[in-house]
Amino acid sequence: MDFEYSDKVNDLIGQVRAFMDEYVYPNDEKVHQQVAENPWSTPPLLEEIKAIAKQRGLWNLFLPKSYGDFSAGLTNLEYAPLAEEMGKVFWAPEVFNCAAPDTGNMEVLAKYGNPEQQDKWLKPLLEGKIRSAFAMTEPEVASSDATNIETTIERDGDEYVINGRKFYISGACRKQCEILIVMGKTDPTNENRYIQQSQILVPTNTPGVNIIRPMHVFGYTDAPEGHAEIVFENVRVPVGNIIAGEGRGFEIAQGRLGPGRIHHCMRSIGAAQRALEMMCQRVNEREVFGQPMSKLQSIREDIAMSACQIEQARLMTLKAAQKMDTVGNKAAKDLIAMIKIVAPNMALDVIDRAIQIFGAAGVSQDTFLAHMWAGQRILRLADGPDQVHMMQLGRNLAAQFHPMPKK
Repeated sequence: MDFEYSDKVNDLIGQVRAFMDEYVYPNDEKVHQQVAENPWSTPPLLEEIKAIAKQRGLWNLFLPKSYGDFSAGLTNLEYAPLAEEMGKVFWAPEVFNCAAPDTGNMEVLAKYGNPEQQDKWLKPLLEGKIRSAFAMTEPEVASSDATNIETTIERDGDEYVINGRKFYISGACRKQCEILIVMGKTDPTNENRYIQQSQILVPTNTPGVNIIRPMHVFGYTDAPEGHAEIVFENVRVPVGNIIAGEGRGFEIAQGRLGPGRIHHCMRSIGAAQRALEMMCQRVNEREVFGQPMSKLQSIREDIAMSACQIEQARLMTLKAAQKMDTVGNKAAKDLIAMIKIVAPNMALDVIDRAIQIFGAAGVSQDTFLAHMWAGQRILRLADGPDQVHMMQLGRNLAAQFHPMPKK
């Protein structure tokens, strides 16, 4: 496998790094200050930076070639190093219109949406004019098994009526979030559990959509995006808001989560790489017991192990991306599961070592380490917990090796 980047990709890597150096890193603290002043709205400075990135063509880089006119023309493999750079700052993916949950929702609308839905919702999302959220997780059921979802979507003439309760709906707290893709059951008694569900478009200003509170992640609200608890009470939307027809919800969810999982892993590698670089800088500047920390054997071992883990995860991510490009997401599902297990755990290990090296500063607001650690920890649950990926991966692998026939 050839993981050498083309001239085009190397040029894009250089452009993204230069943009991060010029606009993202220097403004990190200012963006957080603006969030603190107005938590649930996109910071004005972030909007200014997004406009510059869009003008320079560093925009919607995540959509693979297969999405045609909607795509920036990159493969998953070509996008991987760009997402890694974006993963080094919490809010950087949004700068390039490459932030979840919008990315997954745009992929759904590009692949499954009808022309009217694409015109009304996909186009403004691609232009960065609005934000969106994906409402699947529920507090009362084990939502890692999407067939458990209890929210109801019932047809009443020319409308669907939606009732249910969701939580940890990322992005829904933000004022600029105008559309929700809601997962619920249109046919709850169907014997086939995998066609009971549907996905439907619900504007956030629809009567009966009640955003109850922002859920915290290890004490962080992750404003302005937030992770909302939402109650749907007799929410009515037109029949035309159903995506791809009734009974397609589980299928759409599986198609949506594959690319999203690997995008998270790409960004996890970026977060870990930044933690490693900070770690190396710290140990060269800090003295303990009369000598630089870099001279301590345990410190050198931490740095070496971190570099090994990052490179292992990076190569596995690239292999998964390459397989997605060549044989499709479904055929690459085992590799996607592997990297979804490996990458967040790797990033947690590396960031934890960096925190230890930074001491008290590592758990403070003065570095990105504590917040990023919390973000990586939630990834062990988001888009399916580790245990589900391991259970399915183990099942698939075991099925490939049947017992030898007895003689």
